Amino acid sequence: MTAPKSNNAPVGSVRCENTSLNLLKANDFVAQAIRERLPNVLVINICSSPGSGKTTLLQQTAQLLNDKLKIAVLVGDPETERDAIRMKDVGINALQIVTGGMCHIEAQMIFQALDHINLTDVDVLFIENVGNLVCPAAFDLGEDYRVTLLACTEGDDKPKKYPRMFLTSELMLVSKTDLLPYLPFSVDAVTRDAQDVNPNLEVIPISSLKDEGLDEWCSWVLRKAKAKKDTLVMS
Repeated sequence: MTAPKSNNAPVGSVRCENTSLNLLKANDFVAQAIRERLPNVLVINICSSPGSGKTTLLQQTAQLLNDKLKIAVLVGDPETERDAIRMKDVGINALQIVTGGMCHIEAQMIFQALDHINLTDVDVLFIENVGNLVCPAAFDLGEDYRVTLLACTEGDDKPKKYPRMFLTSELMLVSKTDLLPYLPFSVDAVTRDAQDVNPNLEVIPISSLKDEGLDEWCSWVLRKAKAKKDTLVMS
């Protein structure tokens, strides 16, 4: 939210606001270049808080769809390559993007990473964003869809506390549902709040450890991949 203008506002705050606007405009330009570079690939940006289960979900997804889709993953983290190593350990074509302390991935990072990962015949490119419900919501990464995980351990009040993330997402995955018996968390309440923010938001409860909801999630991915291919053929 932009702060109200004031004659007493520090000059520095105005410069910061203009810089942010210029940064987002530049980011959007690169995001469009990514779309033009990947016309045949479905790009899905996976967002969440830290520890919501993004990496485990992508490991399971790649294994479940192994005979149906060719998948690659770009993994973002401020430090270490641990998540990309986890992906590669189960045979996933993955590349780590180390942001060097930045709390989000920007489109330029994705654009540069495309030169270092083999996307030949890839159907779906997943981007595992940095764990954060705030900053990643502002940055278009050239994705076709944004999917946000919300773990039951986080509490069911998050959609209205961090509305921009849910407003800019097409799908919310309510993760770690195997813990529901032990937590004061309501799937109905979080769904109501999320759809108050974004009435078009789809919701799928999942547990990667118990394989709950993963068939529905994988069907969603398959439908979107087919729609992307169909659109390309029609054009």
